[in-house]
Amino acid sequence: MGWSDKWRNCMFALLSNDDGIYAPGLAALEDSVKDEFQTLVVAPSTEQSGVGHGITFLSPLTAKEVFRGEKRRGWAVDGSPADAVKLGVSEICPQRPDLIISGINAGLNAGINVLYSGTVAAAIEGSFFGITSIAVSLEWDDHMNFEQAAAVAGGIVNRLVLLRPPAGSLFNINIPTAGLVGRPDVRVVPMSIDRYGEAFERRVDPRGRNYYWASNDPPPPPSSKESDVTALADGAITITPLEYDLTHWERLEELQTIEF
Repeated sequence: MGWSDKWRNCMFALLSNDDGIYAPGLAALEDSVKDEFQTLVVAPSTEQSGVGHGITFLSPLTAKEVFRGEKRRGWAVDGSPADAVKLGVSEICPQRPDLIISGINAGLNAGINVLYSGTVAAAIEGSFFGITSIAVSLEWDDHMNFEQAAAVAGGIVNRLVLLRPPAGSLFNINIPTAGLVGRPDVRVVPMSIDRYGEAFERRVDPRGRNYYWASNDPPPPPSSKESDVTALADGAITITPLEYDLTHWERLEELQTIEF
């Protein structure tokens, strides 16, 4: 075992997600990385897809210990993904995590969907703490192979960790179904900001009242600029470094020259 392997194996990783603590993607991720890192799961007790970075502060949070057989697996938190990571780091973890991994989500989190994603929000919350954090998502399919996706994701996570990125670094990994076939094509790409999936399907209930289901239509528009959305459409696995600072720095400098 080399020096880098010894350093990696002593790392403590907090695992979370937005699909809930009993989601198969989280279990596959845990199995994939448990030989590389010390792990503890702190995740929402129920599915929290699409909740973004919401947190709970008008009511108390509770956490229930969860076991896998006779072994303690972690804690189920009755809150959002951000709640789970925040509580995990601040109160539950026996030591400060060196790494936070969120996923594996059932469905891609690319383009503007990153801003809605509870999976990515859990990773962002970890980054708030100055902890390197990684979100992992798998394309939705009726027969999603989380175990294979976890093996692929585990290799990418290990590679990122061995690069020893600055504390608080934030990464978003998306794995298309095609990326699990043959030799994977892995691309480092920016997040797309093209708008898509704005349509709703209107239906009528038995009492004549309208209700609406969100859809993924219309699809992303064609683009000559490579991004996470275009690379995924090509069947490539994507890695996107993210940041949560929303300051528009050029506009800031422009406005600072104006007297209000």
